[in-house]
Amino acid sequence: MASSGGDAKLFARVSSTSQHTRLPMPSAMFLPHYIPPPGYSSAYSPYFRSAQGKVAELRLELHSGGKKDKNHAAKKIALKKIVANMTMSNNDMVALFPDIVGCMEIPSLEIKKMCFLFLVNYARMKPEDMNDANPLVRALALRTMSYIHVREFVEATVPPTKQLLRDADPYVRKTAAFCVAKLYDHDRHLVESSDLIDRLNSMLRDDNPTVVASALASLMDIWERSDAIKLTIDYGNASKMVQILPDCSEWGQTYILEALMSYVPQETSEALLLAERISPRLSHSNSAVVLTCIRVILYLMNYIADQKQISILCRKLSPPLVTLLAKGPEVQYLALRNALLILQRRPEVLRNDIRVFFCKYNDPIYVKVTKLELIFMLATEKNIEEVLTELREYATEIDVHFVRKSVRAIGKLAIKIEPAARRCINTLLELVATKVTYIVQEATVVIRNIFRKYPNQYESIISTLCENLDSLDEPEAKAAMIWVIGQYASRIENSDVLLEDFLYSFADEPVEVQLALLTATVKLFIQRPTKGQELVPKVLKWATEDTDNPDLRDRGYMYWRLLSSDMATAKAIVMGEKPPITAESEKLDPDTLEEMCLNVGTLATVYLKPVQQVFRSARPRKLTDSPALQKHNLPTANGLDGQKSLSAFGMGNQPAIRPPQMNGNGNLAAAVDAADEFFAGVGSQQMGAMHINGQEDGFGGSPTVGRGEMQYVVNQHAPDQVYQPAMGGGSNGDLLML
Repeated sequence: MASSGGDAKLFARVSSTSQHTRLPMPSAMFLPHYIPPPGYSSAYSPYFRSAQGKVAELRLELHSGGKKDKNHAAKKIALKKIVANMTMSNNDMVALFPDIVGCMEIPSLEIKKMCFLFLVNYARMKPEDMNDANPLVRALALRTMSYIHVREFVEATVPPTKQLLRDADPYVRKTAAFCVAKLYDHDRHLVESSDLIDRLNSMLRDDNPTVVASALASLMDIWERSDAIKLTIDYGNASKMVQILPDCSEWGQTYILEALMSYVPQETSEALLLAERISPRLSHSNSAVVLTCIRVILYLMNYIADQKQISILCRKLSPPLVTLLAKGPEVQYLALRNALLILQRRPEVLRNDIRVFFCKYNDPIYVKVTKLELIFMLATEKNIEEVLTELREYATEIDVHFVRKSVRAIGKLAIKIEPAARRCINTLLELVATKVTYIVQEATVVIRNIFRKYPNQYESIISTLCENLDSLDEPEAKAAMIWVIGQYASRIENSDVLLEDFLYSFADEPVEVQLALLTATVKLFIQRPTKGQELVPKVLKWATEDTDNPDLRDRGYMYWRLLSSDMATAKAIVMGEKPPITAESEKLDPDTLEEMCLNVGTLATVYLKPVQQVFRSARPRKLTDSPALQKHNLPTANGLDGQKSLSAFGMGNQPAIRPPQMNGNGNLAAAVDAADEFFAGVGSQQMGAMHINGQEDGFGGSPTVGRGEMQYVVNQHAPDQVYQPAMGGGSNGDLLML
C-alpha cells in the first residue's frame, strides 16, 4: 500500500469491498477444484492421495523449525524439495503459493532466489488462468499477478491487463481497472509509456456503472501519485458521473463523489444544479457516502452566488449529520469532528439542533468532549438557560476530565455571550459551593478570564474565591488566583497577607506560578506601596539571583529597572488597559479553514490539521479560481480571527487576545522604530543608578532589542495548472490546484 493519503484511501476501500483481495487469498484460483461425487472416497484415488499428501507434507516442512532455526535451514531444505518437485518431477506445487510469498520476507538471499524461481515459473506455466471460462478465476489471476512486486511479473502483467480491460464480464473489467493503478505503483514509467491510461479513459464510457466508478478510482489514484498527469473534468463528464451514481455500489458512489471535487464550475448555475443532483446521496445508509457528499456540496457552495440557495443547501446538510449520531461511537466521533469544522464555515448548519448534541450517560468520553465543544459553538442568548442547565448536570458527573471541561465551558460562555454573563457566574458560584477540589480550581481559572473580559463588573465574587484558597494546589489555578489578588490588590484588604502566604513556597513552585507571583507583587507595590515595599525587593532578588529560568530572570530585571526609573511609567505599563479577550480561540485560521472544508470526511478533519500535516505526501487542496468563484464569501476574504489553537476546553489554552488597533495608518514599523529609539536613549548612568535597599546592584546591558472540450478525464503528460494567488511569499505560496 502506498504511503500517500489518497492512495491509502483507495486501496482501503478496495479491501472493504471484497475481503478476498488480501495477498494470500488469490492463490485459491490455482487450486484444482476437484469435487468428487457423493459417496466417493479420496482413498480410492492414488493420484488425489499422493498429490494432496505431498503438498501438505511440504507445507509442514516449510513451516517447521520455529524460532530455534535461526539460519532457516529447515525452510531451505523444504524450498529445495518444492523446486525439485516443480521442475524435475513436474508436480503441481502451486497450492503452496501463499506459503512461498510468506517466505519472501526472510532476509536470506538463497531463500529469496528459490522463492523468485517458484513465482516466475508459475507465472509462465499458468497463462491459461487469464483465459479461464470462469470470470472469477480470470479476475483473481490478474489480481494475483499485479500484487507481486517483481520486475518480471510487472512486465508480464501488462499484456493480460490490456486484454482483460476489454473482457466481456464487468467484474473482470473492474478488477483490471484497479490493477492498472497497482501496476502504476510498481512501475509508473512502464504504465505511462504504455496505453493503459488511455484505455482507462475509454472505460469511462463503459455501459456498466461499477466499471466506470472503478476506472475513475484508478485514474484518481494515478493522478494523486503523478506530477506529469493533469486531471480535468468538465461539466459533461461531471454530469455523466452524477447520472450513474444511483446504480453504483456504496464505494463506487464514494469514488465518483471524490472525483467531483476536481470539477471546477465555470457558471453558478452549473454548481447549483450539480449540488441539487447529488443531494439525494445525503440520505444514503453508508457514512462514507454521506460525508463525501457533504464535502462536495460544501465545495460547490463556493461557486454559488444566490445566498438563498446556499441557505437551502445548508438546511439539507443538517439531517444527515444528525442521523450519523445514531450510529456507533466511532462514526459519531467522526461526524462530530466534521460538524465542528462545518459550523465554522457555515454557521447556519445545525443552528436549531443543539439538543441532539446533549450527552448521553453511556457516551464515550471522546464523544462527550466533542459534543461539549459543539454545544458551546451552538449556544446563543436564546438557548443559554437550557445549555447552562445541561452543563450544570455535566459538572456533577464522575469523570473528572469531563467535569473540568464542563466547568470551563460555562466560563467560556460567560465570555462569549455578554448578556448571559451573570447567569454563568451564578452557576459557577453554585459549583464552587460544592467544595469539590477540582471544580473549585477550574472555576477559579475561568473566573479569572471573566474578570479580564469584564473589568470592574463582577468583583463582588472575589471574597468567595478567597474563601477557597486552601483548595488550590494546581499551577494553573494558583496562577489564576494570584493574578486576581494582584490585579485587585487595592480592593482586597489583606492582599499583602494572601500574597505572602503564596510566597512562602516561591522556590518550590513551577515557573508559571513564580511568574504570576512576581507580577502580582509588583502590582501590589504599585497600587499599595506601603503594603508591598517589603515584598517587592525580596521577590525581585529571588527572581534575578536565585533562579535559573531565563524568563523569570528577564521579567525580574525588567520590573527592577522599570520601578527604579519612573513609577508613573511603571504604573501605566503594568496596570494599563489590556486588550479585550474573546472565547473564540478554537477557530481555525482562514487559510486552514478553507483547506479543511475541502477535506471533510478524511482523517485530517479528526485532527483539524491541514492534510499535509497528517499525510506528508498528500496533494494539497485549494479552491481553483473560476468566473463563478465567490471570492468575497471565502474565509480568507472575510478576515476571520487569525487565532488558532486546539479545539479543547482546558488544554492549557487561554482565550484569544485580539490585538489592539493601530492608530492612524497602523504603521507598525514606525512604532518599532520609536521603541528602538527609546531604549537606545537609556544611558549607562541611568542603568547603573538602579538599586534596591540601598545596595548598588546595577544591571547593565540593554534589552535584546479555462474551459474547453475534453475527451478524457486524465490527460497524460500535460502540465498541471498552478494557481498563483495575489499574496506575499508566505508558507501558503504556489499550491497545486485540484
